[in-house]
Order: sequence, then structure tokens, then C-alpha cells
Amino acid sequence: MWPQSFKLGRELTRLKPDAAVVCLRSVPVAMNALSRARSRRGVAMNSAGKRWGSVPAMPIGVRTSAPRAAVYLRVSTGRQAEQDLSIPDQKAQTRVWATQRGWTVVAEYVEPGASATDDKRPEFQRMIERACDGENAFDVIVVHSFSRFFRDAFGLEFYVRKLAKHGVRLVSITQELGDDPAQVMMRQVIALFDEYQSKENAKHVLRSMKENARQGYWNGARPPFGYQAVEVERRGSRIKKRLVIDPVEAETVRLIFRLFLEGDGRSGPMGVKAIAVWLNTHGFRTRGGATWGFGSLHALLTHSVYAGRMPFNRFEARSGRRKAASEQVVSCARHGRTACKGRSIRMDKLDGLVTTHLADRLLQPERLKALLGSLAGRRAEKAAAVDASETAGAGGVRGRRAPAPALQAGRGGGDRPRRPAGRPHRRPQGRSRPCPRPPGSGRARPCARRWTSAPSSSSGSERPCASG
Repeated sequence: MWPQSFKLGRELTRLKPDAAVVCLRSVPVAMNALSRARSRRGVAMNSAGKRWGSVPAMPIGVRTSAPRAAVYLRVSTGRQAEQDLSIPDQKAQTRVWATQRGWTVVAEYVEPGASATDDKRPEFQRMIERACDGENAFDVIVVHSFSRFFRDAFGLEFYVRKLAKHGVRLVSITQELGDDPAQVMMRQVIALFDEYQSKENAKHVLRSMKENARQGYWNGARPPFGYQAVEVERRGSRIKKRLVIDPVEAETVRLIFRLFLEGDGRSGPMGVKAIAVWLNTHGFRTRGGATWGFGSLHALLTHSVYAGRMPFNRFEARSGRRKAASEQVVSCARHGRTACKGRSIRMDKLDGLVTTHLADRLLQPERLKALLGSLAGRRAEKAAAVDASETAGAGGVRGRRAPAPALQAGRGGGDRPRRPAGRPHRRPQGRSRPCPRPPGSGRARPCARRWTSAPSSSSGSERPCASG
């Protein structure tokens, strides 16, 4: 067995060097590989590996049978795939085109709702892998146009050259081009226009979606937990939707926020991990029926839609990079305005809400009793103070003031002290007298200055102030 393996390996190395390593793994695999290699060189062999006879080798580029073709069909969005118009039309046209040229369609790859700006497409990758696996499953890939295959100039050229290395060509039924340099350049120019058209369409679609978000409509995707998207308007074939509260899920959302702010009554406010454990223990599940995780709870607690603000266009779709604040759109989750400035309520309803709130909070019997008791106590204290002041005033008028104890002890009899001889009489501080004015000068005004001495006893006239 081993000598036969080495013999097959040496012959396979001469015919196909890149497949010689197969001989070291298994003899049957090596025999199959050698059979395929000899068939290409015009040598036929039986199952034992012995030569039956020679078959004339065909020149390169000449085939004994019709070319085998694989058809690739694609639309960009799931809505186009649901309409079931574009893909059947592509399929019919490509099959008719291949039949007219005598080609045999051996495979069909359908990509519903996938963008051609990158290669992250399952059916596309499966087709490329099949074309490059070395088994020559098909010779040609037929597409309706080059934009169905790729909408990126670099990506198109990369995969065209990769397929060419494995003997597979890319053919468009609406853009038939050859392999000469001029037509290769034309294919590259077409790819550039396809890329430009894709980016222009993306720009206009984003502009329309931003305006739709400014008006308060839901642009799609899965609504946040506790909300559901409901159709509210139709504009032609377009359906306008808005977020409304889901009564079933809303109870769970309120419970989560109550646990976060107040706790479950036996402890204080709870964190994300404690809330997740509490919800899973008590049988609460997500919309999909799964248990609550830390990430989903954190996203729910930090989502601005629960505060009434509905954001849009926050992140890049491919890179996940956060966009600038000027590119984002934040609308009201209920009324569709660019800023939640408050609720719009009728005046009669607002009056009823205000009066009901005042009656419930301010006009409670206990509160009114305490308030009126405090007010009555203050009024009684004020009346007692007024009565006491009036009584004290009446007593001063009827009787003389009692002498001070110090005067009674030092100067005897309570007589007021006499002014020493030679000391001028002083008026009490802070009092003023009218300034004398010459006749005809008008009404006398109070003098701003104070008197410093008493009138002279000899003349009986007052001393004029400095301002007079």
C-alpha cells in the first residue's frame, strides 16, 4: 500500500503539484485526484489506477460540452423581496439569455434583501467558495447587471480577478463586455458609477428618514420594550407608524424603574444585577421569552425613549461609530416635535387637574385644623400684646414715673439732679428745630443740623444754626 501511495504521489506531483499533499493522507483520495488530473491531460484510467487508453488532449480554451453557468440574483431590501417582482424577472431574463447561447444553468444563488456595497452576504460567499474550491462546478457566473454582483469598484475588481484565477468568468446580460483592455476599463467605469449611485441613494434615503423622525414617526426596526409600532397614517403606498405604549409590557417597565428607584419594599434602591435576579426569580421574561440579562436591563434603564425623547441616526450602521450631535435627530416620542416642551392640555381639563390636586393635597382636614389653630394662636398673641401696650400707656398718663433705684439711693428723695452751674443747657440728641428765615423767604424747613447750646438767658433769643 505504501509503495503505491508514493508512486501515485510522484505522478500527481508531475501533473498537479498543489494536490500532491493529498497522497500522504489517503490512497483513495489520491486516486480520485490523480484521475481528475489525468482526465484534464487526456488520460483515462480505471478504478484500479491502470491506463485504459489515451484520449487526444483538447487545446486550451476549447470545450467538449456547453459551458456550465451559475445565476446570481439579488435585491437590496427585504421589502423588494416581499413584492416578488424583481427576483423573478432577473431569473427569467438570465435563464433565457443563457439558453439562447446554449449554456446550461447548473446552480442558482438568490440573495433577498442584501446590500452589494460589501461582501457580507451568505449566498454570495457560498457561490464564491463553490467557484474557487477546485472542482470546476461551473464556468460562468451570470448576473442581470454588474450592480447586482457588487456596488463597490474595488470589491468588483477584486472578485473578478479572484474568479479568473480559477477559470470562472463574470458575465452581465445587460452590459456585455469582453476581456480586452478597453472593455475592462469600461467595466471599471460602470462599477464607479454604480458605487456613486449607491451612495447618492443612501444620502437621499437618510434625509427622508430624518425628516420622518422629526415628524414623530417610527422609521422601522424593532420597537423598544414596552412600546409597539402602530399604523397611524397612509401616504400613497407608504405607511406611517408611531410608537404607542404596550399595556402588557409597560407594567414590567414600570416595575423595573420602581425597583431601581425604590426597591421591592424590603430593601433600598436596587442595582442592575439585583433587578435581573429579582425579575428572573419571580418569572418575568423578555419579549422573546428569554431571561433578563444585565446588558438588556442596562439598555432599558438608559434608553431615552422612556423619558419621552426618541433618538434617531445616533450611530454609523457599519462601524458603530457615534455620530455628531448635529447629525442626530431627537423627537418627542408622543407628539413628534423636535423637543419635548410639555404636554398640550385643554384649559378646562387643566383647571380640573389643578383644583383636584389642591383639594387632595392642601385642603385635608388635619392640615386645615392645624393651619387654623396656628392662625388663631397668632391672632390671640397679637391681641394680648396690643392690650398690654394700651394698659401701660394709660398708667403713664395718670401717674408719675417711679424714680430709679440708683437715684433713690444716691441723691435721696428721688429729686432729679440739678445742672451744674456754668454748664450750658443741652437739647436732647437727635432733635432739630426749624431754621429761622428772613421774612418773605418762604416756609421754614427743619434744620438738618443739631442745636449745640441753649438760648441766651439775657437776650431771650435763639442761637441761629450755621445753615441759616
